[in-house]
Amino acid sequence: MKMQKSQPLFQKLDQWLEESQGFFNANCQAKRAEALLKLKKLGLPDKKMEKWRNTDLSEALKFDYKLWTKEFSPAQIQNDLFQCDVHDLDAFTINLYRGRYVYQDQAIFKMENGAIIGSMAAAIEKYPELVSQHFDKYTNSENKAFDLLNTALFLDGLFIYVPKNTKLEQPIQLINAVGREENTFVQNRNLIILEEGSELTLIHCDDSYDYKRSFTNSLSEFYIGKNAKLDHYKIQNINNNSFLINSDYFYQERDSRLNTNKMILNGGLIRNEVVNTINGEGAESDILGLYLADEKQHIDNQVFVEHAVPNCRSNELFKGIVDDYAHAVFNGHILVKPDAQKTLAYQNNNNIILTDKAKINTKPFLEIYADDVKCSHGATIGQLDENSLFYIRQRGIGIDNARMLLMYAFAAEVINHIKIESLRTRIDDMVKKRLRGELSICDQCVLQCSTPEYHFEIDMAKID
Repeated sequence: MKMQKSQPLFQKLDQWLEESQGFFNANCQAKRAEALLKLKKLGLPDKKMEKWRNTDLSEALKFDYKLWTKEFSPAQIQNDLFQCDVHDLDAFTINLYRGRYVYQDQAIFKMENGAIIGSMAAAIEKYPELVSQHFDKYTNSENKAFDLLNTALFLDGLFIYVPKNTKLEQPIQLINAVGREENTFVQNRNLIILEEGSELTLIHCDDSYDYKRSFTNSLSEFYIGKNAKLDHYKIQNINNNSFLINSDYFYQERDSRLNTNKMILNGGLIRNEVVNTINGEGAESDILGLYLADEKQHIDNQVFVEHAVPNCRSNELFKGIVDDYAHAVFNGHILVKPDAQKTLAYQNNNNIILTDKAKINTKPFLEIYADDVKCSHGATIGQLDENSLFYIRQRGIGIDNARMLLMYAFAAEVINHIKIESLRTRIDDMVKKRLRGELSICDQCVLQCSTPEYHFEIDMAKID
């Protein structure tokens, strides 16, 4: 399919590429121009394509978006920076402002232990050899239009390099907040490199300031070296007028460990692509997700796990609660290649649907070419269990609180996998608010991070 020239987005692609000439060197600009040519030939996806038949982008693509290519200083936008206050979270916080890295003293810096943290654009300029070893090595841009769009038009993002046998004790929190202006178009590119034996905890938050419309296309590549460990959390809470396409590529070497957990709390249209390539014996990955949708929201999770070598384990668990006219999609695909003997691979998608107008499409899928494996997959779609509701109400709990208790217990299985206590407490609190319909806009954002901790009213001691 070729891109429709009538789309406002199509008409601005060449202009945006020209406006961003000064961001990168000639080699990088050539790669961007090549990606744009491939994108024009491939076109943006529509519902005729199998991978997109349950997600309609026509509404998201019809607006006249603005890519923020002008220069700015941190002082100019200091008052606009999103402040995410998770009580007792001791994290090194980095802001992306409309997809651009915000810094005070320097765009990129090297720590005493050799770790490098900073702007993606600065890393391309200052550490070209290190970036070139991994940049665009783990994507499948030839067949994915939004990967090509990101390669062609990204302006900045987060770069992290953790050297061999180094552990970053303090989690890094990346906050990408959009809003303030209508029809903001955000393209950010993140590259995370963990060398052999290194460890990192990364918290990635996608947030909204207000009700302004925006379109974010975010791409992150993760290289997890031998015996390295990555603990990764993605928190998505944007307004109903915003659209978010997020792609995460994880590449694992021998004996590496990956834990990635997606909390999708709010958003007009959110699509997550997770690609996990397990290419070293003894590697393990846990991919979890929780999505809550109501009104006319649309949440789409696409997960692909490739087992290329023997003696590895992967586990997927995604749970969703869908209300009103909302639509949720889950497509899970596990590929076990012929050499990947002794593979352990598990996949599960469980959903609660609260109205007869809500809709869920789920498709767990195993593709196995090895004969000595243990693999399973499953999916469930159902309503709240009437027997459980009856049992709880017999203990003096009202119908509304009984429903909340069952939904919370359903969601808690994913929440409890968050290893950072302060983050787990905040997410736990936000999920409870969301289930009660109380996670609404405040003066600065949709997160209400500055409000006191919320206490659930149900007395758990009554449930014996």
